[in-house]
Amino acid sequence: MIKPLVRLLQALSSNSDPGAIAHAFACGMLLGFMPKDNIFWYILFIFILFMRIQRATYSLTVLVGALIAPLLDPLFHTIGMWVLTRESLIPFYEKLLSIPFVSFTKFNNTIVMGSLCFSLLCYLPLYGLARLWVHLWRRYIAAGVRKLRIVNLIKQIPLVEKIRDLASEIEFMEVE
Repeated sequence: MIKPLVRLLQALSSNSDPGAIAHAFACGMLLGFMPKDNIFWYILFIFILFMRIQRATYSLTVLVGALIAPLLDPLFHTIGMWVLTRESLIPFYEKLLSIPFVSFTKFNNTIVMGSLCFSLLCYLPLYGLARLWVHLWRRYIAAGVRKLRIVNLIKQIPLVEKIRDLASEIEFMEVE
């Protein structure tokens, strides 16, 4: 858990593409909101790993989204119920269910469908907010945070020094 956090902080302050960090944030929230007990989640998880994103951000936001999702389940249920009960789409859903293995996606579950629709609607706003956050962090916040006295005190803790050394070793190993 510490390794992705260290990499995220490194990415925020490095020359990592802000778009890659923002896409990772938005994709991580998309997967974090969805229930994990269907094959659709696993297909999306693997597909997103092939994209050009910042993987530490992706890992952390999947976890954060999974922690927030139970609070949003009533909203997901309402959205999913609305989408699944559209009279014009019922024949389409029936055809989908007749295809082998499609039922493993559990798209006909109101929370799965609602979380998917909600996540897709929120993708662009989350991307924009994450990109804005990276810009603000790099331009204004990072320098101020480094100057804080508490940050300097935390840096002097032996465990924090070991984590920082571990992060620099990981970065060195990736360069080789």
